[in-house]
Amino acid sequence: MTRVLDGIDAFLDQLGSVELVPLLLAVACHLVKMACTSRAWRNVLAAAYPESGVKWRSIYAAYLAGVGINAIVPARAGDAARIYLAHRAVPGSSYTTVISSTFVLSIFDLTAATLLFAWALSIGALPGLDVLPRLESFDFAFLLDRPLAFQLTLTGLLVALALFGIWVHGHVLEFRERVRQAFSVLSPPTRYLRSVALWQAADWGLRLATLWFLLDAFDIPQSLHNAMLVQVSQSTATLLPITPGGLGTEQAFLLYVLNGVAPASVLLAFSVGARLTITAINVVAGFTAIGLTMRTFRYSKAMKTAQSQAP
Repeated sequence: MTRVLDGIDAFLDQLGSVELVPLLLAVACHLVKMACTSRAWRNVLAAAYPESGVKWRSIYAAYLAGVGINAIVPARAGDAARIYLAHRAVPGSSYTTVISSTFVLSIFDLTAATLLFAWALSIGALPGLDVLPRLESFDFAFLLDRPLAFQLTLTGLLVALALFGIWVHGHVLEFRERVRQAFSVLSPPTRYLRSVALWQAADWGLRLATLWFLLDAFDIPQSLHNAMLVQVSQSTATLLPITPGGLGTEQAFLLYVLNGVAPASVLLAFSVGARLTITAINVVAGFTAIGLTMRTFRYSKAMKTAQSQAP
């Protein structure tokens, strides 16, 4: 927390030197990026429920709601609202299929993130396991510095995941069929490439474009190399976030991978400033979507409504 506050101080100190034009271009790229992601998700759901006439506008709102809540609530709490709103938007849909539809999107995302991660490892840009516990602000330093606690935590998570899978299989009727329905877009493969992968490729391209303009806004050398390293840091931070947006982990990785590219104070200002910018966009867009679709801006009330109406 101290390191994050230092970053906020650095950001406020350099706020006057932030370039407005590239910052606005970054905001525009991020908004279009979210539209591309939601379009890909809508196409997955449309293939699963061809008779329902899935509207992109409704799925876009559901996606924005989830992103907005995840921006300020840890542990990806916004995913519940996202799934509920998408289920509500598709008549006759099941929660199993809607949840499974997000796994279809994970095919491309996981491939892209893995390739980026492998590239960063190949050039030696990422810290090793011996370095991670010593990174300031790293959320998981406590566990990595205590191997037994780390192993017990990992084992507990795997056991919990296995038990959840057994429970779901036993309690959800026609579970396999509903999961298979979510993957309908994969057949034929050309439909997946055209209606999903293409939109997700645009999504990833716009992620890098957003970071490119943010680097320029904070006067950090613009390059595809640097933008890709920032993306690797963000992807790692959001893998298992225990803080909103995985801020601590993202900051720790960012300061490591961009060490020497700019002064530490500038990197601190960038890490916090970029996160605050993206968070602000996500929160405004997300809670606007919640307000328009659920007639309330209160997350707790929206979730109570979701729970009361869920089958």
